[in-house]
Amino acid sequence: MSIIPKTMMAVVTTGNGGYDKLEYREVPIPAAGKGEVLLKVLAAGINNTEINTRLGWYSSSVTTDTNSIVESQEVNAEQKMDGGWNEATPFPLIQGTDCCGRVVQLGQGVAKDLMGRRALIRACMRPNGHDVMDNIWMASDFNGAFAEFVKVPASEVFPVECDWSDEELATIPCAYGTSENMLHRAKVGPKDFVLVTGASGGVGSATVQLVKRRGAKVAAITSKEKMEQLRNLGADIVLERGVGLVEILGKNSVDVVIDNVAGPGFPQMLKALKPGGRYVSSGAIAGPIVSLDMRDVYLKDITLIGCTAWDKPVFPDLVLYIERNEIRPLLAKVFPLEQIAKAQQEFLEKTHVGKLVLIP
Repeated sequence: MSIIPKTMMAVVTTGNGGYDKLEYREVPIPAAGKGEVLLKVLAAGINNTEINTRLGWYSSSVTTDTNSIVESQEVNAEQKMDGGWNEATPFPLIQGTDCCGRVVQLGQGVAKDLMGRRALIRACMRPNGHDVMDNIWMASDFNGAFAEFVKVPASEVFPVECDWSDEELATIPCAYGTSENMLHRAKVGPKDFVLVTGASGGVGSATVQLVKRRGAKVAAITSKEKMEQLRNLGADIVLERGVGLVEILGKNSVDVVIDNVAGPGFPQMLKALKPGGRYVSSGAIAGPIVSLDMRDVYLKDITLIGCTAWDKPVFPDLVLYIERNEIRPLLAKVFPLEQIAKAQQEFLEKTHVGKLVLIP
């Protein structure tokens, strides 16, 4: 293995705000400590969460959809104080939640067979075990993969043996991990009819694939321009965004709703759920504040499931799906790391299906 240099190029997010907060600059390369490994980043995917974190959207002071915050690029004092996942974001921060990398340095106590392996990093980490929901996230709570190298606990490194490209593997961690976690929590099986909102995005398109992998029926909501692509991905029913769900699917017709959109469409989703149905969410890009009629919840025995912390089997299972060719990557476009602002701007235009990826 070649000698590791002392410095690397990285995108450092210096604080809450617009694209001017993304600085491509030279920084020290971290050294792997006890129980840690250093990876050379081969490719890093782009997610909503990096943009939301930079803009402070996770703050309880924000009540609008993500597009409103993006368009204004304005950040108030409250957003800066509580705009992180678990607490205030530790700026300056190297973001980048998705990482395909190669292990180049082992810390004390790490198994030697990890050296040189190409691997994915489990971005959601459960430092106090899986019996409690405490979690930390790479690139939200500590430095991530928008750099030439990244340091992580060895327990979060998952070698992958497949013929996928580095860029294709980088589409997987956050989107597919989030999706598989929701399906796991909701116990989705082959007899279920699943409604997926935002189906052309990273998590949504992953969910369509992962629902079909479980043998279930899926209805996907997307824009008119992307409907055919969702059919090609395997969706049994494709609905144009904004249509009346109850009018088309019927009241009490859906077993599970997988929703990262929320906003004004939320009440219709509960109306479409069958008695005993499960509503699952890990996001709210159309707005976090929704109208909820509690009668829909208790009279229909609906279960509401919030998902952030990934359960123990989720990421190992994803690696198996890749190695067995049970899922396929949805790589939309690749950018060099220094063009991160351009890549995020294109990401927000929402004209693509799948994931955009950065190469250091």
